Amino acid sequence: MPTYLDFVHANRRRLSGGFLLFFLSSFGQTFFISFFADDIRAEHGLSHGEFGALFMVATLVGALSLTRLGAVVDRYRASTVVLVAIGALVLGAVTMALATHLLLLLLALFVLRLFGQGMLAHTSFTLMGRWFDRERGRATTVATLGLNTGEALLPLVVVVVTVTEWRQAWWLAAVALLLSLWPAASLLGDRPGPGARADGSPPRSVRHWTRGEALRDPYFPLLAAALAAPALIGNTVFFHQLYLGGLRGWDSALFASAFTVYAAATVGANLVGGHLVDRFTALRMVPVYLLPLGCGLLVLAAVGQSWSVFVFMALYGVTNGLSLTVFGAVWPEVYGVRHLGGIRSVVTVVLVFVSAAGPGAAGLLIDAGVSYPGQVAVLGGYCLAASAVMVGATGAVRARARTWSAQ
Repeated sequence: MPTYLDFVHANRRRLSGGFLLFFLSSFGQTFFISFFADDIRAEHGLSHGEFGALFMVATLVGALSLTRLGAVVDRYRASTVVLVAIGALVLGAVTMALATHLLLLLLALFVLRLFGQGMLAHTSFTLMGRWFDRERGRATTVATLGLNTGEALLPLVVVVVTVTEWRQAWWLAAVALLLSLWPAASLLGDRPGPGARADGSPPRSVRHWTRGEALRDPYFPLLAAALAAPALIGNTVFFHQLYLGGLRGWDSALFASAFTVYAAATVGANLVGGHLVDRFTALRMVPVYLLPLGCGLLVLAAVGQSWSVFVFMALYGVTNGLSLTVFGAVWPEVYGVRHLGGIRSVVTVVLVFVSAAGPGAAGLLIDAGVSYPGQVAVLGGYCLAASAVMVGATGAVRARARTWSAQ
């Protein structure tokens, strides 16, 4: 098996396209939009709760729309899909820059979430899963590093350009996206046949499920529940981090100071995860990848000292890094690539819904007097239990695949 550098050099065109799509998806990701939350609230006279509700509605409606839109990746050339998605994101950025009414703000958020966080990331995941087979793990790793790069660089850019006026940042975002149209379409301009590796070697034999068949598969909800855990738990813990800190007398900046550890662990685990998936398959990684997060949650729940935050963030970073590769590779591995866009769009909706529901459910439990450290411990137990269940489930899926291959 070639080294990472050999692999990247041999497939630099398509990998660069996947990386660019994930980088550009940053303009619709929560971390980027949140930098302007205070300015947007002040402009429109919104409270924290009102803006949060508006953001949640835009996110959920966008996710539901993706179930219909996501399948276009299966039917049209990659360059066509990318041109439309980035073009729509340009319009979303322009609408945000011009939004002076709540309806325009809601429209801007909807477009940014649907085509940024949703469609561009979905398209990159789908293309890497379709174009690569035995090197799918590393392909997904390289592509998702685009999002890590966006998370590292764009906050610095925001700090520079928002010194004068926040709308200027959205105009610059629109220009940057517009300038990216031709490079992205060029890098992803042609499409190998379903399941073919980018280097032309034959893929492994696998049945190609339709979306309806996948949704009726009894193992689909089990896989979705296991792979949605990092999104559910990460958003829940981060959303209520100040409440936990207040319970324990921690400094309000404690979690923020631990994000460097989290980021380093995420990138490192992502790079290692690509190699592990290519060697052992993504399906074999599913029962393993939640274990660090489960242990980190139990430490955070049980230990009142501030060092528990750094342990949790490091272990969560390991799971998060592994999840990026596993999430991108497991669906084509189990259900084939012919209808991958449609299948993945449903999974994306599941992730969005649990991401939105987790913080709200935890808040209701806090209001009802349920111990928040106790909730964190339950989430840790969920990770460990899900890992145990997936040992048997993934074994059954592998056995099923072997039976079909032998027929």
